[in-house]
Amino acid sequence: MTDFTMKKDADGVAIITWDVPNKSMNVLSENGIRELDGLIDDALADDAVKGIVITSGKPDFAAGMDLNVLGGMKEAGGAEAIFGLVMQLHTMLRKIERAGMDPKTLKGGKPIAAALPGTALGIGLELPLSTHRIFAAENPKAKIGLPEIMVGIFPGAGGTTRLVRKLGAMAAAPLLLEGKLNDPKKAKAAGIIDEVVEDPVAAAREWVLNAKDADIVKPWDAKGYKMPGGEPYHPAGFMTFVGASAMVHGKTLGVYPAAKALLSAVYEGAQVPFDQALKIEARWFTNVLMNPSSGAMIRSLFINKEALEKGANRPDVPDEKVKKVGVLGAGMMGAGIAYVSANAGIEVVLIDAKQESADKGKAYSEGLLDKGISRKKVTEEKKAEVLGRITATTDYAALEGCDLIVEAVFEDPGVKAEVTKKAEAVIPDTAIFATNTSTLPISELAKASSRPEQFIGIHFFSPVDKMLLVEIIKGKQTGPRAVAKALDFVRQIRKTPIVVNDARFFYANRCIIPYLNEGMRMTAEGVNPTLIENAAKMMGMPLGPLQLVDETSIDLGVKIAKATKAAMGDAYPDGAVDEVLFWMADEGRLGRKSNAGFYAYDDKGKRQGLWDGLEAKFPEADEQPELTEVQHRLMFAQVLEAVRALEEGVLEDIREGDVGAILGWGFAPWSGGPFSWLDMMGAARAVEICDHLTAEYGERFKAPALLRDMAAKGETFYGRFGGQKKAA
Repeated sequence: MTDFTMKKDADGVAIITWDVPNKSMNVLSENGIRELDGLIDDALADDAVKGIVITSGKPDFAAGMDLNVLGGMKEAGGAEAIFGLVMQLHTMLRKIERAGMDPKTLKGGKPIAAALPGTALGIGLELPLSTHRIFAAENPKAKIGLPEIMVGIFPGAGGTTRLVRKLGAMAAAPLLLEGKLNDPKKAKAAGIIDEVVEDPVAAAREWVLNAKDADIVKPWDAKGYKMPGGEPYHPAGFMTFVGASAMVHGKTLGVYPAAKALLSAVYEGAQVPFDQALKIEARWFTNVLMNPSSGAMIRSLFINKEALEKGANRPDVPDEKVKKVGVLGAGMMGAGIAYVSANAGIEVVLIDAKQESADKGKAYSEGLLDKGISRKKVTEEKKAEVLGRITATTDYAALEGCDLIVEAVFEDPGVKAEVTKKAEAVIPDTAIFATNTSTLPISELAKASSRPEQFIGIHFFSPVDKMLLVEIIKGKQTGPRAVAKALDFVRQIRKTPIVVNDARFFYANRCIIPYLNEGMRMTAEGVNPTLIENAAKMMGMPLGPLQLVDETSIDLGVKIAKATKAAMGDAYPDGAVDEVLFWMADEGRLGRKSNAGFYAYDDKGKRQGLWDGLEAKFPEADEQPELTEVQHRLMFAQVLEAVRALEEGVLEDIREGDVGAILGWGFAPWSGGPFSWLDMMGAARAVEICDHLTAEYGERFKAPALLRDMAAKGETFYGRFGGQKKAA
């Protein structure tokens, strides 16, 4: 079986079709590069061929490079192997670009066009960029762009060099540095592609039959070419690059190597001839791939994330696709769950105690859809279709026929028990009952159910429509069908699941609460709050701990603290945190929702900076800790809980621990997650830091036995657990 095939028609057009067997999307492999190279050679050497059209046999063009191939090359051959493969790719794409033309006269080449039926990402756009004209189908669902930066690398197959030379550094920046994707019409307006047509193959075929020599010479190969916006040594270009450098450092704070490497490739490449620029791009791309950060990001955000979404840990039971879901509670969470379910094509019954509340919950979906219409991402027809799937009611009888219930009422065991019994009186015996909770033990809540083996926890993160992660929690009696049902549901609503066992705070909250607490502890100790917040951001955390407390609300923190203290009694470890948290609540500073928290806010809710009242209550200490000390406290507060969760069997798969940390609370994405971060550091160094932190700040930093054992044996988490699911 081949990835590329070619047919030559009677008019002299060679149609090369990319269609990777047994894949829903085309990805480029080493074998694919060789096949395409051979077909290009064949077509260019055949006098009967007047031009070439490259297209796809699938609804989309391509999803990019097979990152597993790059990962394998890194392990097997290192930098030399990666650089060799990338230069092989550059050579082939440059052959397409030059198309057999005379290098001096730039005449005699054969026109080559790309015909994109749908989405074209990564190499799926870099290949078309090397052709002479790009035709895309009128497909509003198609996405066109270079999203490599999102998984810790950058476009290394000429996409960086070509796009900058085509658009200029300023216009190319959002596409390269932010991974911005466009639909075909916007891509044409931005100058990324050339035509949007009904039938791209027919239009491309017509174009290659009529193209002239001048039509196939790229601007950078023509005499007198000047880069749009100016080169780095041009006055305008100089300002662009100075600004870009500041912007990149401001956004990444130096912890994302791909962004800096991309900018270096652009800056250096802009000062030399095109072919030399490609070599510079290849060197920086190799440099990034050899950086542990890129490997960790690719593993967690691409390979592991995709594996979990495809059901890597799904029990071996028949399909459990959800047809009709009942959502109990139409508050913020319930309304969000109803929306994502209906938007995925599932019939929804949204129940609340009052009809007014149920209607308000449905109106939440209407508001989101209206916002989509205003942004031209949703049609009126789509809005009517989605809203038509949601029945808002107070009548539990409407739950008849539901195969899944998601309960999202108040975090009160009594209220949850009441609605569980009401629903189970109506729903089929085979239905699965899921409770959405962030803290309450699933095994305890399951006692209200007459079918505990069909009872499971599903923890959505807020806001439901935006957050990518869903945490599935198995109670002591939860059976495999319930797990499969939850996983299939999460797949239907296009989110990423992790499955954990029942324990206090499950996994995500178990790790994030100590991060928040450590920030508040340091505030009480007199550590400068600005130092605390910036130390976190300089480690790649999207929000500092104090800002995150504001976002999640201080009164919620008080509620969790009181419940935890009641459950743990004398073993409760966070009295020093409560001193800060409870005082803030007593001051009426409940966070962003009250326009007053650790930060000050204006009357429109815009954050103004840290509240100066903190200094009066918790005076700044004369001697401030080193930046690294603050960072270690904030990071180890999180990662040690992740290790303990694995050690105790709450986590069964370190892939879920890493993916869940990044998607659930934004744990330093550059690191690949807590286990990847510890692997980069090394277990021995991690234990050394733990011993120091324990001596200085207490037992919460004590190295878990698992980490000590790994340090003694010189092991890594992915070395010990990467090939198997369980820790024990």
